[in-house]
Amino acid sequence: MDLRQMRYFLAIAKEGQITKAAKQLNMEQPPLSRQLKLMELELGVTLFDRSGKTLRLTPSGELLRERSESLLLQFNETIKEVKEHNEGIQGSLSIGSVVSCISLLPRPIELFREEYPLVTFKIMEGDHFLLGDQLVKGMIELIVARLPFEANLNEQFEVLPLPSDPYVAVVPSASFPIDGADTMNMRELANLPFLTLKTDQTTRMHEQVLQECRRHGFEPNIICECSSVAIIIALVAAGIGATVLPESVMSAFPIPQIRTMQLSDAHFQSDVGLVWLKERYLTKSARRFIERFAMEALS
Repeated sequence: MDLRQMRYFLAIAKEGQITKAAKQLNMEQPPLSRQLKLMELELGVTLFDRSGKTLRLTPSGELLRERSESLLLQFNETIKEVKEHNEGIQGSLSIGSVVSCISLLPRPIELFREEYPLVTFKIMEGDHFLLGDQLVKGMIELIVARLPFEANLNEQFEVLPLPSDPYVAVVPSASFPIDGADTMNMRELANLPFLTLKTDQTTRMHEQVLQECRRHGFEPNIICECSSVAIIIALVAAGIGATVLPESVMSAFPIPQIRTMQLSDAHFQSDVGLVWLKERYLTKSARRFIERFAMEALS
């Protein structure tokens, strides 16, 4: 069984039909069917359950899918490493970022592009679990994330901690006029409808804010849980309620209808870091970007 056949097998496993897989592979259906039969004969197992309308992997097929994905990823990384051996910094760098860290990316990218103008970027946004899955599949090389990194990865990952990010209150300007104080205390949030950043799986930031509220003797009046920073900011701007977010998030939202207030009596911060897989090959551009990001964060 060779790499070409592995690609054929993975296409069939993904599509669940030989016809669709053949179309994806730009080949005819009969040759693809023959290749599948040859693979099963060579391995001495049945790879797909053909009893339904779609092909389903047998336990042997599931094992082969896992191993094939891993082997093809290693093969592609080896090709990438060999090509880079005598080349300069160029190509495409794929980075993932959680929604609350997007505002940390522009400056490091700007500095990196000044030094390495031949590198292009692909940036994906999502929660820890989605980005962790993309990291394992090789779709991205690095993740900018809030710590601790909440994804359940079987592989070990490296974390480069960056400076912590203080939390601030984000409130409607109409309720807190510009000519007023630029600080508030935690207890003032008890009187406001509260919006919180939370997904079904990533809850660390939400829990940090709740713990700090409880430390000050109140339970916030949560009227909305939301996975999108942009939606929460829009709701605050509309006067629906207030929220607490890491200060760096607000640099991307200079909106007159909202005010960012320092919390005078809060004693909690959001930790941030770069995440990548420990045993996975990192391209030259990824390694240089880690260095530049760290330098910018510490400057």
